[in-house]
Amino acid sequence: MLGVMIDCSRNAVMKPEKVKQFAGIIRKMGYDTLMLYTEDTYEIDNQPLFGYMRGRYTMAEIKDIDRYCNDIGIELVPCIQTLAHLGRIFKWQEYKQINDCDDILFVDEEKTYELIDDMLRTVSECFTSKKIHIGMDEAERVGLGKYREQYGMCERFDIINRHLHRVCDISEKYGLTPMIWSDMFCRLASDSQSYHECCNISDIIEKANLPENVSLVYWDYYSSEYEHYANMIKINQAFEKEVIFAGGAWTWKGFAPDNTMSIKNTEPALKACRDNGVKNVFMTVWGDDGAECSCFAILPALMYTAQKFKGNDSTDDMKYRFKEITGYDFDSFTLLDKFDTPGGKHNYNPSKYLLYNDVFCGLNDYRCDGTEDDYYKNLACELEKVDVSEQYGYIFKMYRQLADVLSVKSDLGIRLKSAYDAGDTEELKTIADDCGAVVKKLEDFHSTFEKYWFEENKPYGFDIQDLRVGGVIQRVKSCRDRLLRYIGGETECIPELEEKRIAEDCGIHWAGMVSVNVISHSLLV
Repeated sequence: MLGVMIDCSRNAVMKPEKVKQFAGIIRKMGYDTLMLYTEDTYEIDNQPLFGYMRGRYTMAEIKDIDRYCNDIGIELVPCIQTLAHLGRIFKWQEYKQINDCDDILFVDEEKTYELIDDMLRTVSECFTSKKIHIGMDEAERVGLGKYREQYGMCERFDIINRHLHRVCDISEKYGLTPMIWSDMFCRLASDSQSYHECCNISDIIEKANLPENVSLVYWDYYSSEYEHYANMIKINQAFEKEVIFAGGAWTWKGFAPDNTMSIKNTEPALKACRDNGVKNVFMTVWGDDGAECSCFAILPALMYTAQKFKGNDSTDDMKYRFKEITGYDFDSFTLLDKFDTPGGKHNYNPSKYLLYNDVFCGLNDYRCDGTEDDYYKNLACELEKVDVSEQYGYIFKMYRQLADVLSVKSDLGIRLKSAYDAGDTEELKTIADDCGAVVKKLEDFHSTFEKYWFEENKPYGFDIQDLRVGGVIQRVKSCRDRLLRYIGGETECIPELEEKRIAEDCGIHWAGMVSVNVISHSLLV
């Protein structure tokens, strides 16, 4: 198996016609499998609130996609969740009774297994494939909510293992062969706080007693070290189940893809797989924190992986094949990686935190060195040269406009704080004018971002982008108005600018970037 998993659960639900287009592209690259990662974004006929207003795929849509994939030689595989990562359904009162804590199902509660039975019945009806990914990752606090209240403290390994057996039995009932993410079993077996730093787990192998029909998916996107991957593969193999490797095509940092990181980490991972007998591989395309990045933006990394998997080390051949398949130069797509490398430094997601950085509060100002505006101005010029008349022109238009925003906004807060502290009224007037320019560029960016989103995805989820980008537009307007009142002597000070700046990491997600004030009382944001 050589596959790709696309995330359809983090607000962006790819349109069925775009799924077909994506399937056709990866088939030409050499892939034979496509997984749809759907937490609650698929229809269950007797569960009207499951995926309600989330853009869920109807059963008819999935069947149609499945038929198309079969026709072109792609196996469409369901990738769902049956333990954690189900936080969206717990918004509804109907599902609160089967919520243990956080985004985790209540293990050993019969109503939980009634829902899971409905899940597996649905996918068995909609997908031709008998393979199914049933998730079960990142459920660290399983058994610590309602479960503990009812049963007391129990070994988490035993809770998850018992739950896995129940779910695998239901899978067998519908003729499905399940695979699971292996992190919870490896982590709990090794008593390690970090999945990717697991140590010897031999003491618990006999106790594990995993179901006969389950495979383990070892996922890892973060290392560039061969020995790391080889060691983790061996740890997974100690359970004596088939091991599948899941690598990462980096789309989850924010707006920008990271083909460079994906390629760097995939090469040693594939070598470790070959050397240790792991024959089945798929690449994950996640959409963490809002799914701003297009799945098509990561096509270079997917092309590289397919070529490497087949043993082709020729870069020239890879680039030739990429142009033949997509109509674009490989290097045009990898230009998009530059959004997160201003000054040649590989920061996590500056294109996101600079966009959302507050003009007055400046939580991310400390990360800037004053060269970002020019950097993004030059990047915008590079993107101008890319042909936008072809199939993916709408993507490059959106990124071109994002670069244009960042070419003015990146150091706006730094300039404002400096001029305010110096009492430089003329510079403050200039900055007020620049705020007006930023608003116009933000509005243009929002327009191209909206066109990209509606080209690729169902409309659901863009409400969040309207709120986020719209919030930046309104906030810049508000700050400009207050700045003009200060310049005109209507107010004595601007309290946010009076505060001394403290260089403190506020996180990699929107909620932390945009404010230190309360956005949601819920942990499930």
